[in-house]
Amino acid sequence: MHDSAPQTVRLDRPVDAGRDHVLGEDQATITLVEYGSYACPYCRAANDEIAKLRDRLGGQLRYVFRHRPLTGSDLARRAAVLAERADPDQFWAAHIKLMTRSETLGEDDLQAVAADLGVLDRDMPEAGAPDAAQARAEARVAEDERSAAASGVMVTPTFFVNGRRYDGPWDESSLADAALGTLGHRVGATALDFARWGPSAGVLLLIAALVALVLSNSPLGPAVEAFWEWDLGFAFGESGFAMSLRHWINDGLLTVFFLVVGLEIKREFTVGHLATRRRAALPVVAALGGMIGPVVLYLALIANPEWRHGWGVPVATDTAFAIALIAMLGRRVPLALRVFLTATAIVDDIGAILVVAAFYSGELQPVYLVAAAALVVLLALLNRAGVYRAAPYILLGVLLWIFVFAGGLHATLAGVLLAFVIPTRPPANLAALTAQADAVIKAEAERGDEALRHGPSVPALQALDRIHDRLESPADRLLRRMGGQSSYVVLPVFALANAGVALSGGVWSGHGSLLLAVIAGLAIGKPLGIFSASALAVRLGVAEKPDAYSWRQLAGAGALAGIGFTMSLFIAGQAFADPEDFAAAKIAVFAASVLAATLGVALLWGAEAARRPREDAAECDERACTPL
Repeated sequence: MHDSAPQTVRLDRPVDAGRDHVLGEDQATITLVEYGSYACPYCRAANDEIAKLRDRLGGQLRYVFRHRPLTGSDLARRAAVLAERADPDQFWAAHIKLMTRSETLGEDDLQAVAADLGVLDRDMPEAGAPDAAQARAEARVAEDERSAAASGVMVTPTFFVNGRRYDGPWDESSLADAALGTLGHRVGATALDFARWGPSAGVLLLIAALVALVLSNSPLGPAVEAFWEWDLGFAFGESGFAMSLRHWINDGLLTVFFLVVGLEIKREFTVGHLATRRRAALPVVAALGGMIGPVVLYLALIANPEWRHGWGVPVATDTAFAIALIAMLGRRVPLALRVFLTATAIVDDIGAILVVAAFYSGELQPVYLVAAAALVVLLALLNRAGVYRAAPYILLGVLLWIFVFAGGLHATLAGVLLAFVIPTRPPANLAALTAQADAVIKAEAERGDEALRHGPSVPALQALDRIHDRLESPADRLLRRMGGQSSYVVLPVFALANAGVALSGGVWSGHGSLLLAVIAGLAIGKPLGIFSASALAVRLGVAEKPDAYSWRQLAGAGALAGIGFTMSLFIAGQAFADPEDFAAAKIAVFAASVLAATLGVALLWGAEAARRPREDAAECDERACTPL
């Protein structure tokens, strides 16, 4: 469910020796572009690393400097304009002086460099004054600033290696790895590019499902099935515990997915789209309709009483696939509609979790459930006491998983319970923490030349660790670290283990009503329930539909919500003990998801996105326009 918006990672315009400031030959194989500011202390520190890099790579490297003065700093802008007033053959001399003359750029530095360049105070009028040289210099700086904005530059310095933004450390060794394209850097950069691509999670999930389907219908099918049924466990003397590999994935690994879902639900209800009643009303009502509609249609169409227990299969939405399709549609889908679908999926997830807990768990064992409840209370007390280290929660979370599993509830519910007790905390004072970190680093740098010292001291590193820990709450840190693992590891592995089904044999025989009920529940009941509930809520004044999207677009989003897959397969595995029934349910989920995706894209394809200027600003915030 974790969704990451794409970001600009490419240079907006190529290097032009005629207008860019370039050190190195045009035929150099490596081009390093820096957007920097003379008043930026980090740019000044990185300047030494660039010099080392040029010494190391020699003629292989072409270095380009573009201006991106610190926002709101008159001194930074005046320094950039001063450098541009220099003759072309004097620019690099002025650049080095402005970067290195003192530890911190000051007014005296500007005056001294201006005197060296022969640009006196009377020759440096204020911005906007009628001076041709000044106007040309200001225009040049403004051109670089526009280029920086178009390239996604949010902080200084920002580097681009051969046109691609470099987000790693600014030391010479790391920059050299990126410049030389070492294997580790290439693999990491490729993975990062893929993760930044909006539909990436959905595409990876689709590939895993197709691989599982192909393998199941190939000569390797029996061997693959035997692999997933391979028992794994541990023993203590004469007692022990073992489950099949598939069960370890479904009951154990999938707990990570449920933990991430729980953390995202918690975030949405505290600071997200569901934080206020007015913002939550429409998606909450839509989600309720989207759960009731499929159940009613499923129960109306099912013929065999033994299959009625599978009514939960068409209830859930697979957010990864739905958001992937919306990302592929791009600006055809208004931001407000994406928010609506995401918020609806959040509420839908809550419903699916409750359905699993209430109707698809095993025989309950009160002793273990009491132990699980006691652990939840202990975790809540840790939260209340202000324990912000993640380790105690993870360790107790493992025990919670064991007790929930032994208690007869589905073990993945431990992930949701853990998510709700992992603490958040008030936002950090970034200015104070930055000042503290700078003080620690500066003190260590001043002692760096002492004999028998090879790096920062342990107390300094511990202080920096504590500062880093304060930047995020445990809940935010876990969501950031585990969200990608859930999308790119857990869900694809789950699909590989569960999406395989042989398309021959008894799957098609005698399962007509089951196939029809699941397909109709997802592809018809889901969008119909969402649309009807939304229309009724708006008509009664309970909720308000934003003007940014039309009713047709809302219907398209409702159709995309009919893509069930992950949770539908999961619930089907709990609902149908018979392998042929489970196989038929899986085929129905696949067919319904394809049908729902086709219908949703068809409804949204020709629809016009009614955007307003304030929504464009909101979209910038939604698409992670934050400092790197």
